[in-house]
Amino acid sequence: MLVTRYNPNRQMREFRKGFDILNAMLDEFTPEKENEFKADFTPAINTREGEFAYHIEVDLPGMKKEDISIQVEDNTLVISGERKVKEEIKEENYYKIESRFGTFSRSFALPEDADIEKIHAESQDGVLEVVVPKLEVQKIDKVKKIEIN
Repeated sequence: MLVTRYNPNRQMREFRKGFDILNAMLDEFTPEKENEFKADFTPAINTREGEFAYHIEVDLPGMKKEDISIQVEDNTLVISGERKVKEEIKEENYYKIESRFGTFSRSFALPEDADIEKIHAESQDGVLEVVVPKLEVQKIDKVKKIEIN
C-alpha cells in the first residue's frame, strides 16, 4: 500500500488551472474597439471526388467574391476570407446578432493527379465551388507487343 501525504495546494492549483483556461478563452472575444469583437468562424465544407475532378463546396452566405481568396501554395489549396459585420443601428433596448463573422482559412493537400493549372471556382447562392480537375492519363493497352529491329 502506498501512503501519500495530503497536499491541499494541489487541489487549489487544479482549480486555478480551470479558471486560467476559461480566462484565455474569454480573452479571445475581448473587444479591440468599442462594438468590435475579434472572432473567427469556420464555414461548412463538402468535398467529393468525381470521375474527372475533385469538388470542394464551401458555404459562405452573404460573402462577396472580393472577400474570398483562393491560392495554391506548395501543392496545397488554401481558401481564406473574411466575413464582415453588417453595421446596423437599432433604437431598441438591445440588439442581437447570431451570424458568425471574422476570418477563416482552410487548407487542402492536393493529390498527385490534380491539374493545378486548370483549377477554377464559381460562387452561386452563397456556395463557393472549387473544381480541381484531374490530369488526363493516357490509357495503355494491357498487352503491348514490342518488335525487335
